[in-house]
Amino acid sequence: MARSPLLLIPNLITIARILAIIPIVALVMSGDPTLRLVALVIYVVAAASDWLDGYLARAWDQYSPLGRMLDPIADKLLVGILIAALAWDGSLSAWDMLPACAILFREFFVSGLREFLGNTKVVLNVSWLAKWKTTIQLVSLALVLLESIVPGLTLLSDVVLWVAGALTLWTGFQYLRASWPHLAADAR
Repeated sequence: MARSPLLLIPNLITIARILAIIPIVALVMSGDPTLRLVALVIYVVAAASDWLDGYLARAWDQYSPLGRMLDPIADKLLVGILIAALAWDGSLSAWDMLPACAILFREFFVSGLREFLGNTKVVLNVSWLAKWKTTIQLVSLALVLLESIVPGLTLLSDVVLWVAGALTLWTGFQYLRASWPHLAADAR
């Protein structure tokens, strides 16, 4: 008997990652340094769960269309909503907003591109560089969370955030270039 995709452990981990966004953001927005540290711990666990759910899906052969859809959405929600919360509470400076906006732009753009190409039966596979991009995004936001807790971390967190922004734009360009023949086809 086939199991419901909702009951597969990798999918439950992905769903938990999505649900973890609520307490992370609430704790960050509280303004309390101790609660921000708790938010950081939950965030690190949620970010690490991205690797864990993929590993378990492969190890246990528990793939599902639901998991393939939810996993990238969970990553984008975690990054995007945390960027919004960090912008709201002033953790991101005006200059930090440039790579932050580049990250948000690329994530929306590539999602839209995938949706459009899905209607044409063209699949844009995730590259290794795009996987590293996600990891660097997650690390950069953890460093931004740590800035108010660990003095002197601002330069490192800014550099990693800018690297994440640049890598994000580059992988977005790679997806655009790969999909261009399908986008530039003659209109009818």
